[in-house]
Amino acid sequence: MNFKKQLKEGLLTQNPVLVQQLGMCSTMAITTSLSNGLGMGVSVTIILALSNIFISLLRKIIPDKIRIAAYVVVIAGFVTMVDLLLQAYLQDIAESLGVFIPLIVVNCIILARAEAFASKNRVLPSAVDGICQGLGYTLVLVVMSVIREFLGSGTFGSGVLNGGEGIRIFPESYGAQMLVLPVGGFLTLGVLIAVVQWMQDRSARKGGK
Repeated sequence: MNFKKQLKEGLLTQNPVLVQQLGMCSTMAITTSLSNGLGMGVSVTIILALSNIFISLLRKIIPDKIRIAAYVVVIAGFVTMVDLLLQAYLQDIAESLGVFIPLIVVNCIILARAEAFASKNRVLPSAVDGICQGLGYTLVLVVMSVIREFLGSGTFGSGVLNGGEGIRIFPESYGAQMLVLPVGGFLTLGVLIAVVQWMQDRSARKGGK
């Protein structure tokens, strides 16, 4: 197990959103405030890690012909647990994220890691993979949330800081309110993907010299 390699892949070189381009619907839909980004990111990270561990434990038992169905059942169990915990202890976040928490069941990121990694590796590497990929996903959500919230609404830390109201940086009327709309999610994500692709291309060119 190479922790540094797995962490680098999760955060940058194989980032589930910016490189593999998975789970983009929820990424663009809920990244309008920092609380949404953190809530969704942490939820997915927990479910990824637990699902990877459980699927790794059962990888030699699950019949090949029903493996995808089995993965979905495992993931659905952990999603239900997280959803119920959010509703019990973090009701505001649960209401804000709405249907996107139950939809984690069919999130391509979790299914992809189950199929590509957890089903082929031992428990500890699978757990680390889930955590690293979840951190990469969370990082993208937080960055997008901060950008869209700041430029679109003029605040920082909505739902987290200053009693949930966030810190007002400039009047909301001065913001590019388009960024808090769905089209703002497309634009922000597109820019981030372009930046990461540029960084990787530049790194590859330096490595080739």
